[in-house]
Amino acid sequence: HVQLVESGGGSVQAGGSLTISCSVSGTTVSGLCIGWFREAPGKKTVGIAHIYSDDTPNYDDSVKGRFTISKDNATNTVSLRMTSLKPEDTAKYICAADYSRWTPKHDCFGGYYNHYWGQGTQVTVS
Repeated sequence: HVQLVESGGGSVQAGGSLTISCSVSGTTVSGLCIGWFREAPGKKTVGIAHIYSDDTPNYDDSVKGRFTISKDNATNTVSLRMTSLKPEDTAKYICAADYSRWTPKHDCFGGYYNHYWGQGTQVTVS
């Protein structure tokens, strides 16, 4: 049974940095399309950063150059390093995943995967 558990959210001032993590259990992160979505009040949920099983990352234009997604096979964790944070980055950040063997890379990078979801972690930028 695959489970995703996010951690590391919190409050930060504009211009600051924060790293959030997604711990994966029940499978190995190396075989996943996995990434981060964010859900802000009154807005639709948007995929912002994804990483494929071949370690190729992809970013939404809204975070490109500021956020970095990374994968640690040893700890079975995916992290999102967020820098130059803006108030508009305030949202609940949710980790999602699916097996890459049935998720083509273009679907992964388009955010078209939702087999497994975490509960989310709140990030507030003021």
